[in-house]
Amino acid sequence: MNPPNDPRPELSDAALLKSHVEGDPTAFGELFTRHRDRLWAVALRTMRNREDAADALQDAMVSAFRRASSFRGDSAVTSWLHRIVVNACLDQIRRSKVRRAEALPENIDHDPKMVTDEDPARDLEAADLAGAVEEALGRINADQRAALVLVDMEGLSVEEAAAQLGVPKGTVKSRCARGRTRLAVLLEPLRGAA
Repeated sequence: MNPPNDPRPELSDAALLKSHVEGDPTAFGELFTRHRDRLWAVALRTMRNREDAADALQDAMVSAFRRASSFRGDSAVTSWLHRIVVNACLDQIRRSKVRRAEALPENIDHDPKMVTDEDPARDLEAADLAGAVEEALGRINADQRAALVLVDMEGLSVEEAAAQLGVPKGTVKSRCARGRTRLAVLLEPLRGAA
């Protein structure tokens, strides 16, 4: 049974994008609604704070809205949207040249596995570790961070990440390797504490 708030669940992402290009005033909103949670997660992890993530996501969606007719169908619509979001984030980071080291809220993904009522001490340790990882992510190169977010946090393959970032697979691999090496150095003090 289809949810009552999804008026056209039978339309694919590509069909919704095509409808938008053809002038359907609600099609793009439906497409965004389908994917907003993942797009928001990518923007938030890449930008490191809510205001900047919201700005980057808004810029990305305006760009996608305006450039929808340029979608060639070489990849999935979701890959195209993710690429636009990542590029908007990287553009904003490059423009601002500001690196923030603010930890993300512990409930960034509202992950029920992250917090349990069974062992508050373990929950606190997990939250501290997540905060330290997020802070360390904020201290590495933006291109490396984008690659790590897509591959290690969003679970995309190297090929998918390369398509979204518009770079060769080897570039994604090297960015991930360099980013992981940098993260290992930044997180080394936690090893001694554990």
